[in-house]
Amino acid sequence: MPGENLTREEAQQRARLLHVDTYDIDLDLTGAPDGGVFRSVTTVRFDSAEAGAGTFVDLVAPTVHEVVLNGAALDPSEVFADSRIALTGLQAGSNELKVVADCAYTNTGEGLHRFVDPVDDQVYLYTQFEVPDARRVYACFEQPDLKASFRFTVTAPHGWSVVSNAMTPGEPDDNIWRFEPTPRISTYITALIAGPYYKVFSTWEGHGRSVPLGIYCRPSLAEFLDADALFDVTRLGFDWFEEKFDFPYPFSKYDQLFVPEFNAGAMENAGAVTIRDQYVFRSKVTDAAYETRAETVLHELAHMWFGDLVTMEWWNDLWLNESFATYTSIACLAHAPGSRWPHAWTTFANSMKTWAYRQDQLPSTHPIMAEINDLDDVLVNFDGITYAKGASVLKQLVAYVGMDEFFSGVQAYFKRHAFGNTRLTDLLGALEETSGRDLKTWSKAWLETAGINVLRPEITTDDNGAITYFAVRQEAPALPAGAKGEPTLRPHRIAIGLYERAGGKLVRTDRIELDVDGGLTEVPELTGRQRPAVVLLNDDDLSYAKVRLDEESLATVTQHLGDFTESLPRALCWASAWDMTRDGELATRDYLDLVLSGIGKESDIGVVQSLHRQVKLALELYADPGWRETGLARWTDAALEYLRAAEPGSDHQLAWARAFAASAREEDQLALLSGLLNGTAVIEGLSVDTELRWGLLQRLAATGRADDDDIEAELERDRTSAGERHAATARAARPTAEAKADAWASVVESDKFPNAVQEAVISGFVQTDQRELLAPYTAKYFDALKSVWEARSHEMAQQIAIGLYPSLQVSQETLDATDAWLAEAGPSAALRRLVNESRSGVERALRAQAADAAAAGGSA
Repeated sequence: MPGENLTREEAQQRARLLHVDTYDIDLDLTGAPDGGVFRSVTTVRFDSAEAGAGTFVDLVAPTVHEVVLNGAALDPSEVFADSRIALTGLQAGSNELKVVADCAYTNTGEGLHRFVDPVDDQVYLYTQFEVPDARRVYACFEQPDLKASFRFTVTAPHGWSVVSNAMTPGEPDDNIWRFEPTPRISTYITALIAGPYYKVFSTWEGHGRSVPLGIYCRPSLAEFLDADALFDVTRLGFDWFEEKFDFPYPFSKYDQLFVPEFNAGAMENAGAVTIRDQYVFRSKVTDAAYETRAETVLHELAHMWFGDLVTMEWWNDLWLNESFATYTSIACLAHAPGSRWPHAWTTFANSMKTWAYRQDQLPSTHPIMAEINDLDDVLVNFDGITYAKGASVLKQLVAYVGMDEFFSGVQAYFKRHAFGNTRLTDLLGALEETSGRDLKTWSKAWLETAGINVLRPEITTDDNGAITYFAVRQEAPALPAGAKGEPTLRPHRIAIGLYERAGGKLVRTDRIELDVDGGLTEVPELTGRQRPAVVLLNDDDLSYAKVRLDEESLATVTQHLGDFTESLPRALCWASAWDMTRDGELATRDYLDLVLSGIGKESDIGVVQSLHRQVKLALELYADPGWRETGLARWTDAALEYLRAAEPGSDHQLAWARAFAASAREEDQLALLSGLLNGTAVIEGLSVDTELRWGLLQRLAATGRADDDDIEAELERDRTSAGERHAATARAARPTAEAKADAWASVVESDKFPNAVQEAVISGFVQTDQRELLAPYTAKYFDALKSVWEARSHEMAQQIAIGLYPSLQVSQETLDATDAWLAEAGPSAALRRLVNESRSGVERALRAQAADAAAAGGSA
């Protein structure tokens, strides 16, 4: 992959030597109508601690025309190589560097991404710089602790809007947009968005001041932009964060820009947040999608303080950046007055934490505070531990120190380090001051060790059902093979919920909150009480641990999981059952029984949709292959029943329609999909709109019931970038050798597609009921992987490395092929990690399949 791999040691050396003052960045976006290159002129002023010292500035560019250091011209051919410009003979004190270069537009979602909308044939640009991609647009010292003030000047085509971190100027002179300097920020959160974007403006009013708000999208999406709803969520966040953080919003305005072909959910550029434009919903979605979007909006807004105002010194504290934003965004949704989603912790338990548990059981598991030695390390570390486990542990920390004390510490932290850089110890020190808790031991146990604990209740009762003994057993399972570290018992702050059946419901009758530490923690408060129907450890989801139910509680939950009156204990039990299935402790067929017995009573649409995904994954990967089709047929039949029984027009109806469409397999089921698509079949209340039409067609294509002409006809109805992506998925999904060969060649043997289309092709290529057709591609994958990794950008290569790994070929042969490649290919550490993670999925599936077969008395 192009670009020098900056190490932590190099970054520390450069930070000791330099203090960066200002950047003046002049970009000309009017040339190269074919989207090749743009002119970039950077003038950076910085101080050096030593006379005569040498360092380097970062730049990825096809051509460097000029390098001028302190008035002396340097020969670019001598000083520029592989993303670095060598600088020697620095002056003590002030220095000035000017670099003139032609930088390249990208179609990979890295650097300055260029997109042409097929609806209006107009160009739309946006930047994405995290982690090391500001250097694709201007020369810079690319590391988070070399903050500076940035002033952008941009020449753009007539009729464009240009947005950056500072307040957008009024009407530009001669199409030149001159922005005011920013406060001191890091390179990775600078931003530029340009093109004929549609825009809507508003304000947030609070504490005697007004903050301008803007929302942008492409004109082709303007009819779907629900700006008022987005402004409402944004104001909710401003109100809550300013109160909790006790620090004014630190930038001049707050723009949110919905941009095309974005690799992540969103990016926290200071004052100019970019968000994937799939969040501008073109068709009906469930409330779970609106909740996810709201969490994304609030996550990025929280970053304006934690990450942008106060920034990590180096990427080993990336987890704190992301975990804090995740925790506070969900806390805002759950607790802010007027929030539509007070059940947000249910969603967190059911989705984010299951992601964390899955990641924490891979051979690549690592401490939350990971050791980041270089850029390659951090690029693969945007994972479930960095985001979800970290946020779970922050929730545990809040329970440990108290919410008021937590936010008091955060307030002191912001005031002390505004516009500076910090380490974890700076935050923990502030929290120790406000809480009086010693957090050094807590930090070592939770942040510097890997793996997950298991909590089990140990209960004895007398003949009358009274509890004679109650304790919480904590286990520290062995880490996965290949993982670094040792199993660790940790201190947990948990609640124990006691539930009884009453009126056909499971109702909490009592709750005890306590500290659990060591292998066994007795709970004498429960001695003498009548044993309840269900004992739920980690009630309210305060800690991060796998929870198991005792035998009697499990029996009750198996029959009555849907009867909990509150959504969170249901979600915790669903999550526990799913985890047991993944671990081979609960057979897939029994998990299916459990879901089918309780999902009809599940009111939380986010939980329902998660169960849909998990059941399908379990049946496709964890079921005994000899029983798989039986299980899938049962699931599909049930999905159709629930679809027909759902309230017309409801979120549940839409969710069941999608679940049914994803699994339809029999002739009559596929005929129903065709009928819904062509209008000859109708289900009352179900709107077969643009996105649902594509879902129906893609399944028909994957089962051979739709051909190229059908796909082209649908694309003609939806000649948009989203339509082009859906069509690419449908073409790659067709069950023919020719379709697979074409899809493979277009992604692996060619780099013609932009990031979003490549992702769509991979999605279509991998079809769970096409295992035999895909089997020859196991060898092809390993033959091509290393060369693809070395030739493509990180995002593009990672899509291929993860998406095309033969995860459906659940066999010892796949493991052997993987091991042989790992031994022979000599992959980089980052690529080795990704392949090992995929290998772990096959290994887990083999164990789960054996457990499922054993449950039926057969053999896998």
